[in-house]
Amino acid sequence: MLVLCLAEPAFAESAATRAPANDAQLAATLRDTRIAAERGDAAAQFNLGVMRMNGRDVAQDHAEAVGWFRKAASLGYAPAQYNLGKLYEQGQFVAQDDAEAVNWFRKAANQGLAAAKASLGFMYEKGRGVAQDSAQALALYREAASQGDAVAQYNLGVRYADGLGVARDEASAVAWYRRAAAQGDADAQDNLGGMYRLGRGVAQDDVQAVRWYRKAAEQGNASAQTSLGFMYEYGRGVAQDDAQAVSWYRKAAEQNYAIAQNNLGMMYEDGRGIAQNDMQAIVWYRKAAKQGYAKAQANLSAMEGDGRVTDDAQALTSDRDVAGRGDASQSKLGEDSKHHHAEAKQNATAAQLKDQIYGAVIRRAAERGDALAQYYLGAMYLEGKGVAQDRAEGVAWYRKAAKRGEAQAQYGLGFMYEHGRGVAKDDVQAAAWYRKAADQAHVGAQVNLGNMYMEGRGVAQNDAQAVSWYSKATAKGDAVGQHNLGVMYAKGRGVAKDDRQALAWNRKAAAQGYALAQNDLGLMYEQGRGVTQDLAEAVSWYRKAAEQGNAFAQANLGRIYRDGRGVARDDAEAVAWYRKAAEQGVAIAQFNLGKMYREGRGTTQDDAQAVSWYRKAADQGDAYAQTNLGLMYMDGQGVAQDYAEAASWYRKAAERGYALAQYGLGLMYEGGRGVEQDDTQAVSWYRKAADQGDIYAQNALRRMEARGVGISKQSR
Repeated sequence: MLVLCLAEPAFAESAATRAPANDAQLAATLRDTRIAAERGDAAAQFNLGVMRMNGRDVAQDHAEAVGWFRKAASLGYAPAQYNLGKLYEQGQFVAQDDAEAVNWFRKAANQGLAAAKASLGFMYEKGRGVAQDSAQALALYREAASQGDAVAQYNLGVRYADGLGVARDEASAVAWYRRAAAQGDADAQDNLGGMYRLGRGVAQDDVQAVRWYRKAAEQGNASAQTSLGFMYEYGRGVAQDDAQAVSWYRKAAEQNYAIAQNNLGMMYEDGRGIAQNDMQAIVWYRKAAKQGYAKAQANLSAMEGDGRVTDDAQALTSDRDVAGRGDASQSKLGEDSKHHHAEAKQNATAAQLKDQIYGAVIRRAAERGDALAQYYLGAMYLEGKGVAQDRAEGVAWYRKAAKRGEAQAQYGLGFMYEHGRGVAKDDVQAAAWYRKAADQAHVGAQVNLGNMYMEGRGVAQNDAQAVSWYSKATAKGDAVGQHNLGVMYAKGRGVAKDDRQALAWNRKAAAQGYALAQNDLGLMYEQGRGVTQDLAEAVSWYRKAAEQGNAFAQANLGRIYRDGRGVARDDAEAVAWYRKAAEQGVAIAQFNLGKMYREGRGTTQDDAQAVSWYRKAADQGDAYAQTNLGLMYMDGQGVAQDYAEAASWYRKAAERGYALAQYGLGLMYEGGRGVEQDDTQAVSWYRKAADQGDIYAQNALRRMEARGVGISKQSR
């Protein structure tokens, strides 16, 4: 099993604390160490801290250990600074504080301590306590790795294997894994085994794969234990041996490693390497299924379908934890914030029910009062899975579950009230149900309740409350909450305006693949808000979001290519991205696509197509498109000439305050085209445009004044 995830350095100890001693030697060592520590010897203070922390040869006392580390750290002793950083990072025996962790890691790193550099790199990698900075993380990993730090070497291997911040280079990944593995790093040994098994960056060699898997497995690495079990099960690099496969799967499964739990379940179900036992198979499938492992869910479903799982309550329990996962994974588009989308979750829930549990089982449990079953049954009715679709019935079952305290149902009921699905739209009820779920730490409800406060729907508008609820969601790493909190910092709503904070929160959400945050991060890099302007970085983030289908990012990429900002100017590429966004209904993209057709840039010149796209944007109220559509009607380009229609579109844009349309409408009144001739109206519209600095309108006003028409003596 090739696992690619970043690792962190472990806690530092001193060799002086590890030497065995008899009682007399020990007493003397402790006395001398304490005396030196109390006299201000930093190394002695550090050693005494390690002894107290581990309870080695002295009574364990975490508070005293922290105190000694702090004393040594304040004297500039790098290992103590590093350990203090680890305590703050992990929230062990001190309040968790990433910024303080970074502070101490940096002090130790500045003195050249490799482990501190690796830890500081990890903080930069994850954006913890500092603004996320992959380049800085990479630089620190390189420094630490060159000093021989195994964790940094492993992390460099991960980066090269996956092309994270560097060009993908599997041979370099193997080289760094090998260095770390030679020092006994179990994760590196596991991944090196994976590279040999798959032939990535090295000649494929199952024997070598087994060798490295075994080294990691014997250190207790669950991924390696699972992979070693796989090699035994299929006789790759070793003689085929189901009993050995079972043994290694069990070691990993007992560490709650889902893949191993599923594999062990399969061995029990098939009676391979162990006596056949359906009940044991179900037990292990259920453990993996509760972690959301799809293969285990499918295996459990198959056993249920065969009638080998018969107890209703147990069947429900097997799926309870699975249904609760992924609260923050679905959202719908919105300009300033994103709502978690209950119906997307209902789709997933209904699919699970169809595949895993008979509808009859759910109904019986629901009618007995099981809240989760009631929620499931509601989802079935809402989606029409296994029953005729009936939103009202779905809402009724949601309500039953919600009243019993089922957070998923409370959240779903809030969504139904917010959007008027199966019930009359009622923001007050929506906010009330969101609050009940939010108080149970349901992150989707926390985000949506924050949105209600931000927009003043169903509750009194309160930006501070919105920020509070978004912050609760971010505490669980929710990307939607992180982005929305970034929006609040960017706009100074509920918090002091702070572009750096906005950048940091958008970066966290973007790193999780949240497209709207990636788009916003691109915008901040393009405009130099909260960060040094970097057009190449802006393009990179726009592209990440655009490739996920985010229409705003697609429109931004179109503009970037049209104007040649951060990329070579490419009108055809601009048209391609504008089209993607326009087809999703983004008005500014529709307008710009129309303009590209009008000017024949990146596509064949086509006035009819220009009119078509202008109209789509104009119908959404885009003043630029309304004005250009008016111009096309006035000149009869791409459409039959129609002054009345031209005046109508000019008026729509003019009433939205667009100066060019106000000037155009003035011309129509002055010339009596499409409207009854009226110099007074002409002057009125010219003046509105002139007041915005439109020089054509200013000239028209002077012309009207010279003619003495449309202007009262008082105004002259």
